[in-house]
Amino acid sequence: MPDSPLADSPYEILGVSAQASAEELRRAYRRRLRETHPDAGGRAAEFHAVQDAWELVGTPEARAAYDARGARTTDSVPPAYAPRAPRPRADSRPQARSSGHPGGWYRERYLAEVREWAGRGVELPDPYDPALVRSAPRQVKHLLAAAIAEENSARELTGLGIGYTVWHDVDTPAGKIDHVVLGPSGLWALLSEDWGGEVKVKGSELIGPAVGGERPVHALSTRARAFARSARVRFSAIGIVVPEADAPRLVDLGSVRGSRALLIPAPQLAHVVRSGLPGVGTGGTDLFELRTRIQAAVRFV
Repeated sequence: MPDSPLADSPYEILGVSAQASAEELRRAYRRRLRETHPDAGGRAAEFHAVQDAWELVGTPEARAAYDARGARTTDSVPPAYAPRAPRPRADSRPQARSSGHPGGWYRERYLAEVREWAGRGVELPDPYDPALVRSAPRQVKHLLAAAIAEENSARELTGLGIGYTVWHDVDTPAGKIDHVVLGPSGLWALLSEDWGGEVKVKGSELIGPAVGGERPVHALSTRARAFARSARVRFSAIGIVVPEADAPRLVDLGSVRGSRALLIPAPQLAHVVRSGLPGVGTGGTDLFELRTRIQAAVRFV
Protein backbone atom coordinates (compact mmCIF):
# COMPACT_ATOMS: atom_id res chain seq x y z
CA MET A 1 0.00 0.00 0.00
CA PRO A 2 1.20 3.58 -0.59
CA ASP A 3 2.78 5.33 2.37
CA SER A 4 0.80 8.50 1.78
CA PRO A 5 -1.40 9.55 4.72
CA LEU A 6 -4.07 10.31 2.11
CA ALA A 7 -3.99 6.84 0.57
CA ASP A 8 -7.26 4.95 0.67
CA SER A 9 -7.47 2.18 3.24
CA PRO A 10 -7.68 -1.38 1.89
CA TYR A 11 -11.35 -1.39 2.86
CA GLU A 12 -11.97 1.74 0.78
CA ILE A 13 -10.09 0.26 -2.17
CA LEU A 14 -12.21 -2.91 -1.99
CA GLY A 15 -15.40 -0.89 -1.54
CA VAL A 16 -16.51 -2.27 1.83
CA SER A 17 -16.72 -0.99 5.36
CA ALA A 18 -14.11 -1.83 7.97
CA GLN A 19 -16.78 -3.95 9.70
CA ALA A 20 -17.41 -6.15 6.63
CA SER A 21 -17.52 -9.91 7.18
CA ALA A 22 -14.85 -12.19 5.74
CA GLU A 23 -17.28 -13.36 3.04
CA GLU A 24 -18.26 -9.79 2.11
CA LEU A 25 -14.57 -8.94 1.88
CA ARG A 26 -13.89 -11.91 -0.40
CA ARG A 27 -16.78 -11.06 -2.73
CA ALA A 28 -15.68 -7.43 -2.89
CA TYR A 29 -12.13 -8.47 -3.75
CA ARG A 30 -13.29 -10.63 -6.65
CA ARG A 31 -15.62 -7.89 -7.91
CA ARG A 32 -12.90 -5.24 -7.78
CA LEU A 33 -10.45 -7.52 -9.59
CA ARG A 34 -12.93 -7.84 -12.47
CA GLU A 35 -13.66 -4.10 -12.51
CA THR A 36 -10.04 -2.97 -12.49
CA HIS A 37 -8.43 -5.64 -14.68
CA PRO A 38 -6.60 -3.96 -17.61
CA ASP A 39 -8.16 -6.44 -20.07
CA ALA A 40 -11.58 -5.15 -19.00
CA GLY A 41 -10.60 -1.51 -19.45
CA GLY A 42 -9.32 -0.91 -15.93
CA ARG A 43 -6.13 0.87 -14.93
CA ALA A 44 -3.12 -1.26 -14.03
CA ALA A 45 -2.41 0.89 -10.98
CA GLU A 46 -5.91 0.29 -9.62
CA PHE A 47 -5.67 -3.44 -10.34
CA HIS A 48 -2.42 -3.69 -8.38
CA ALA A 49 -3.88 -1.58 -5.56
CA VAL A 50 -6.72 -4.10 -5.20
CA GLN A 51 -4.21 -6.94 -4.93
CA ASP A 52 -2.16 -5.03 -2.35
CA ALA A 53 -5.32 -4.30 -0.37
CA TRP A 54 -6.19 -8.00 -0.26
CA GLU A 55 -2.70 -8.81 1.03
CA LEU A 56 -3.30 -6.47 3.95
CA VAL A 57 -6.79 -7.63 4.99
CA GLY A 58 -7.48 -10.84 3.07
CA THR A 59 -6.71 -13.25 5.89
CA PRO A 60 -7.80 -13.05 9.54
CA GLU A 61 -4.19 -12.70 10.67
CA ALA A 62 -3.32 -9.96 8.17
CA ARG A 63 -6.57 -8.12 8.88
CA ALA A 64 -6.02 -8.18 12.62
CA ALA A 65 -2.49 -6.84 12.16
CA TYR A 66 -3.70 -4.06 9.86
CA ASP A 67 -6.58 -3.05 12.13
CA ALA A 68 -4.20 -2.88 15.07
CA ARG A 69 -1.48 -0.86 13.34
CA GLY A 70 -3.09 0.64 10.25
CA ALA A 71 0.05 0.38 8.14
CA ARG A 72 2.66 -2.06 6.95
CA THR A 73 5.09 -1.87 9.87
CA THR A 74 7.09 -4.28 12.01
CA ASP A 75 8.77 -3.99 15.37
CA SER A 76 12.04 -3.06 13.65
CA VAL A 77 10.54 -0.43 11.34
CA PRO A 78 9.15 2.85 12.71
CA PRO A 79 5.74 4.10 11.54
CA ALA A 80 5.98 5.45 8.02
CA TYR A 81 4.75 8.90 9.00
CA ALA A 82 7.25 9.78 11.74
CA PRO A 83 10.28 11.92 10.79
CA ARG A 84 13.09 9.74 9.52
CA ALA A 85 16.78 10.10 10.26
CA PRO A 86 19.05 10.40 7.20
CA ARG A 87 19.85 7.04 5.69
CA PRO A 88 23.51 5.91 5.75
CA ARG A 89 25.14 6.81 2.46
CA ALA A 90 26.20 3.98 0.19
CA ASP A 91 28.98 6.03 -1.43
CA SER A 92 31.23 8.99 -0.71
CA ARG A 93 30.28 11.18 -3.67
CA PRO A 94 29.81 14.86 -2.73
CA GLN A 95 26.19 15.86 -2.31
CA ALA A 96 24.37 19.06 -3.16
CA ARG A 97 24.69 21.83 -0.62
CA SER A 98 21.37 22.41 1.10
CA SER A 99 19.85 24.58 3.80
CA GLY A 100 16.43 25.01 5.34
CA HIS A 101 14.12 22.42 6.88
CA PRO A 102 12.10 20.54 4.23
CA GLY A 103 8.70 19.52 5.54
CA GLY A 104 9.19 21.33 8.83
CA TRP A 105 6.55 24.00 8.26
CA TYR A 106 3.90 21.41 7.38
CA ARG A 107 4.86 19.10 10.24
CA GLU A 108 4.45 21.93 12.74
CA ARG A 109 1.01 22.68 11.35
CA TYR A 110 0.08 18.99 11.35
CA LEU A 111 1.06 18.54 15.01
CA ALA A 112 -0.97 21.59 16.01
CA GLU A 113 -4.02 20.56 13.96
CA VAL A 114 -4.06 16.89 14.97
CA ARG A 115 -3.93 17.85 18.66
CA GLU A 116 -6.71 20.39 18.13
CA TRP A 117 -8.80 17.75 16.38
CA ALA A 118 -8.18 15.15 19.10
CA GLY A 119 -9.37 17.60 21.73
CA ARG A 120 -7.81 19.74 24.39
CA GLY A 121 -6.39 17.75 27.25
CA VAL A 122 -6.28 14.50 25.24
CA GLU A 123 -2.90 12.79 25.41
CA LEU A 124 -1.41 11.75 22.07
CA PRO A 125 1.57 9.52 22.89
CA ASP A 126 2.33 9.15 19.18
CA PRO A 127 0.82 11.78 16.85
CA TYR A 128 2.16 9.73 13.92
CA ASP A 129 0.45 6.48 14.90
CA PRO A 130 -0.96 5.08 11.62
CA ALA A 131 -4.36 4.32 13.15
CA LEU A 132 -4.63 7.89 14.44
CA VAL A 133 -3.55 9.35 11.09
CA ARG A 134 -6.06 7.17 9.24
CA SER A 135 -8.93 8.44 11.38
CA ALA A 136 -8.03 12.14 11.16
CA PRO A 137 -9.92 14.56 8.85
CA ARG A 138 -8.61 14.83 5.32
CA GLN A 139 -7.35 18.40 5.77
CA VAL A 140 -5.22 17.27 8.71
CA LYS A 141 -3.83 14.27 6.83
CA HIS A 142 -3.01 16.51 3.88
CA LEU A 143 -0.65 18.56 6.05
CA LEU A 144 1.31 15.42 6.90
CA ALA A 145 1.23 14.20 3.31
CA ALA A 146 2.67 17.51 2.10
CA ALA A 147 5.46 17.32 4.69
CA ILE A 148 6.41 13.81 3.62
CA ALA A 149 6.34 14.83 -0.06
CA GLU A 150 8.78 17.66 0.66
CA GLU A 151 11.09 15.39 2.63
CA ASN A 152 11.13 12.80 -0.17
CA SER A 153 11.98 15.48 -2.73
CA ALA A 154 14.74 16.84 -0.50
CA ARG A 155 16.40 13.41 -0.40
CA GLU A 156 16.25 13.19 -4.19
CA LEU A 157 17.69 16.68 -4.66
CA THR A 158 20.59 15.99 -2.29
CA GLY A 159 21.84 13.42 -4.78
CA LEU A 160 22.26 16.01 -7.54
CA GLY A 161 25.89 16.48 -6.53
CA ILE A 162 28.29 19.22 -5.53
CA GLY A 163 27.43 21.45 -8.49
CA TYR A 164 23.98 22.16 -7.04
CA THR A 165 22.71 24.25 -4.13
CA VAL A 166 19.25 23.70 -2.66
CA TRP A 167 17.26 25.96 -0.33
CA HIS A 168 14.18 24.41 1.30
CA ASP A 169 11.04 26.14 2.63
CA VAL A 170 11.94 29.54 1.24
CA ASP A 171 9.74 32.41 2.37
CA THR A 172 8.36 34.96 -0.11
CA PRO A 173 5.72 37.71 0.22
CA ALA A 174 3.38 35.46 -1.82
CA GLY A 175 3.93 32.26 0.19
CA LYS A 176 6.63 29.65 0.58
CA ILE A 177 8.56 27.86 -2.16
CA ASP A 178 9.26 24.28 -1.14
CA HIS A 179 12.61 24.03 -2.92
CA VAL A 180 14.80 26.51 -4.77
CA VAL A 181 17.50 24.68 -6.74
CA LEU A 182 20.50 26.26 -8.48
CA GLY A 183 22.97 24.38 -10.65
CA PRO A 184 24.35 23.94 -14.15
CA SER A 185 20.83 23.20 -15.45
CA GLY A 186 19.57 26.60 -14.28
CA LEU A 187 17.46 27.96 -11.45
CA TRP A 188 14.38 25.96 -10.42
CA ALA A 189 11.41 26.63 -8.15
CA LEU A 190 9.73 23.42 -7.04
CA LEU A 191 6.55 22.55 -5.17
CA SER A 192 6.28 19.02 -3.73
CA GLU A 193 2.70 17.88 -3.22
CA ASP A 194 0.58 14.86 -2.47
CA TRP A 195 -3.14 15.43 -2.98
CA GLY A 196 -3.93 11.74 -2.62
CA GLY A 197 -5.52 11.35 -6.04
CA GLU A 198 -4.99 11.51 -9.79
CA VAL A 199 -3.64 14.80 -11.13
CA LYS A 200 -4.77 15.94 -14.58
CA VAL A 201 -3.72 18.83 -16.79
CA LYS A 202 -5.89 21.55 -18.29
CA GLY A 203 -3.92 24.11 -20.25
CA SER A 204 -1.01 25.10 -18.02
CA GLU A 205 -2.80 24.25 -14.76
CA LEU A 206 -3.40 21.10 -12.73
CA ILE A 207 -6.90 19.90 -12.03
CA GLY A 208 -8.71 16.89 -10.57
CA PRO A 209 -11.05 16.08 -7.69
CA ALA A 210 -8.12 15.70 -5.30
CA VAL A 211 -6.62 19.05 -6.31
CA GLY A 212 -9.95 20.75 -5.72
CA GLY A 213 -10.05 24.47 -6.38
CA GLU A 214 -6.32 24.98 -5.91
CA ARG A 215 -4.25 26.51 -8.71
CA PRO A 216 -0.80 25.14 -7.85
CA VAL A 217 0.99 26.21 -11.03
CA HIS A 218 -0.33 29.77 -10.72
CA ALA A 219 0.54 29.86 -7.02
CA LEU A 220 4.10 28.60 -7.56
CA SER A 221 4.64 31.00 -10.44
CA THR A 222 3.48 33.92 -8.28
CA ARG A 223 5.83 32.92 -5.46
CA ALA A 224 8.74 32.42 -7.85
CA ARG A 225 8.22 35.88 -9.34
CA ALA A 226 8.08 37.43 -5.86
CA PHE A 227 11.38 35.83 -4.87
CA ALA A 228 12.96 36.59 -8.25
CA ARG A 229 12.26 40.29 -7.77
CA SER A 230 13.76 40.40 -4.29
CA ALA A 231 16.86 38.40 -5.27
CA ARG A 232 17.25 39.98 -8.73
CA VAL A 233 17.29 36.59 -10.45
CA ARG A 234 15.20 34.80 -13.05
CA PHE A 235 13.91 31.26 -12.74
CA SER A 236 14.61 28.91 -15.63
CA ALA A 237 11.79 26.54 -14.72
CA ILE A 238 9.13 25.81 -12.14
CA GLY A 239 7.95 22.29 -11.32
CA ILE A 240 5.16 20.57 -9.43
CA VAL A 241 6.39 17.24 -8.02
CA VAL A 242 3.73 14.63 -7.24
CA PRO A 243 3.67 10.87 -6.49
CA GLU A 244 4.11 8.70 -9.55
CA ALA A 245 0.81 6.94 -8.86
CA ASP A 246 -1.01 10.25 -9.33
CA ALA A 247 0.91 11.49 -12.38
CA PRO A 248 2.94 8.71 -14.04
CA ARG A 249 4.64 10.78 -16.74
CA LEU A 250 6.52 14.04 -17.13
CA VAL A 251 4.32 16.77 -18.64
CA ASP A 252 5.55 20.02 -20.15
CA LEU A 253 2.95 22.62 -19.15
CA GLY A 254 4.43 25.31 -21.38
CA SER A 255 5.65 28.77 -20.53
CA VAL A 256 4.11 30.41 -17.48
CA ARG A 257 5.12 34.03 -16.89
CA GLY A 258 8.46 33.54 -18.60
CA SER A 259 9.43 30.23 -16.95
CA ARG A 260 8.91 26.72 -18.29
CA ALA A 261 6.47 24.80 -16.10
CA LEU A 262 6.62 21.03 -15.61
CA LEU A 263 4.57 18.34 -13.89
CA ILE A 264 7.18 15.93 -12.51
CA PRO A 265 6.59 12.39 -11.17
CA ALA A 266 8.56 12.16 -7.91
CA PRO A 267 10.92 9.33 -8.97
CA GLN A 268 12.04 11.40 -11.99
CA LEU A 269 12.81 14.57 -10.05
CA ALA A 270 16.62 14.34 -9.83
CA HIS A 271 16.92 13.20 -13.46
CA VAL A 272 14.70 16.03 -14.73
CA VAL A 273 16.57 18.73 -12.81
CA ARG A 274 19.99 17.33 -13.70
CA SER A 275 19.10 17.00 -17.41
CA GLY A 276 17.59 20.47 -17.55
CA LEU A 277 15.76 22.03 -20.46
CA PRO A 278 17.06 22.50 -24.02
CA GLY A 279 18.97 25.76 -24.35
CA VAL A 280 18.76 26.54 -20.62
CA GLY A 281 21.73 26.43 -18.29
CA THR A 282 23.99 28.38 -15.95
CA GLY A 283 27.70 28.08 -15.40
CA GLY A 284 30.96 29.73 -14.43
CA THR A 285 30.83 33.19 -12.94
CA ASP A 286 27.07 33.42 -13.63
CA LEU A 287 26.46 30.48 -11.29
CA PHE A 288 28.58 32.02 -8.55
CA GLU A 289 26.86 35.41 -8.90
CA LEU A 290 23.38 33.86 -8.81
CA ARG A 291 24.25 31.83 -5.72
CA THR A 292 25.51 34.97 -3.97
CA ARG A 293 22.32 36.89 -4.78
CA ILE A 294 20.04 34.08 -3.66
CA GLN A 295 21.98 33.48 -0.45
CA ALA A 296 21.70 37.18 0.42
CA ALA A 297 17.97 37.29 -0.26
CA VAL A 298 16.78 33.92 1.03
CA ARG A 299 14.66 33.72 4.19
CA PHE A 300 13.11 30.58 5.61
CA VAL A 301 9.61 30.04 6.98
